[in-house]
Amino acid sequence: MNFTLTPDICELRDRTRRFIAEQVIPLENDARESRHGPDESLRRELVERARAAGLLTPHASRDMGGLGLSHVAKAVVFEEAGYSRLGPTALNIHAPDEGNIHLMEEVATHEQKERWLRPQVAGKTRSCFAMTEPSPGAGADPSMLATSAVRDGDDYVINGLKWFITGAEGSDYAIVMARMEDGSATMFLTDMDRPGITLERNMDAMDACFTGGHGVLRFTNLRIPATDVLGEVGKGFRYAQVRLAPARLTHCMRWLGQARRAHDIALEYTRRRQAFGKPLAEHEGVGFMLADNDMDLHTARLHIWHTGWMLDQGEKCNFESSRAKVVCSEAEWRVVDRCVQMLGGQGVTGETAVMRIFTDMRAFRIYDGPSEVHRWSMARKLVHQAEKAAAAGEAAA
Repeated sequence: MNFTLTPDICELRDRTRRFIAEQVIPLENDARESRHGPDESLRRELVERARAAGLLTPHASRDMGGLGLSHVAKAVVFEEAGYSRLGPTALNIHAPDEGNIHLMEEVATHEQKERWLRPQVAGKTRSCFAMTEPSPGAGADPSMLATSAVRDGDDYVINGLKWFITGAEGSDYAIVMARMEDGSATMFLTDMDRPGITLERNMDAMDACFTGGHGVLRFTNLRIPATDVLGEVGKGFRYAQVRLAPARLTHCMRWLGQARRAHDIALEYTRRRQAFGKPLAEHEGVGFMLADNDMDLHTARLHIWHTGWMLDQGEKCNFESSRAKVVCSEAEWRVVDRCVQMLGGQGVTGETAVMRIFTDMRAFRIYDGPSEVHRWSMARKLVHQAEKAAAAGEAAA
């Protein structure tokens, strides 16, 4: 892997950094933010600023109106966007839209792309991804999917309850995962204003950075035409991996920007703040935390860049994206936790951005699969690889 960034990526990185500093950070704490994220008017203003700067939806293909970034280039730009909690919303690279855009580009038909994807890439619409369900439905184990889809003539009829559906409120369309009568899963596309879709409530969550919050959606005899199946019937679980492997990595990229922001704030504070006759940063306990932060940030970035490079080579990276997700979510969380400690009273108040980063980021260790599930999945794959290698050795002997 060549760690040298091309001049084009460096220019885009620097332009994104200036945009976040000059156009986005000043809008943090705008009155149009709530416990459920920025409202639609704030989102539109941010999107228009990104459009004027030539930075809107950079991960989408050029055919769709994006910049067609590679995964490594995304890693660089998404980190810079993530430096502000509003940055991903501004660039239209926030979850779940970023992952949905990727999935639609890979799987949707031309007609579906023109109907749902192109307006989304232009920043005119938003989407949600309806898979997670309350117990006993699907959570970390997607095979427990309970929402059903039954064929009825030219339609499918969907019934079920979904929750923790990020961005549901205000979404224009949804990708809905449902179980078929044969036990397989299928993804369906639906406008959110169709009869049979009810947003029951928004859930209170630790984070408040996702546009539309996290909703509870009920589907009651929702009719979806067969033409609105996303991809092929019965391949929903396979498509989920198409979406989730890169999406795990983009979460790591965005939150790396937030962790770096927290570290920068803590570094500046400890450099200036005096205690016991010298700056805090000169005390060994604080200095060690700064050094540990740097190591965690660098480790996370290397995992992201390496996995992005592998994706750019055409690898599926299910194992590598799980590894990166665990390493990054835990390393970036450690960084922010140390920053709160270094800032003391300012770290647990709204005097700096760090407290908000802390409450927003804690859920990252759960989103797109808890660390424990990824470790379990990785262990199974490691054992399977070892068994294959042993069998191959025995056969050769």
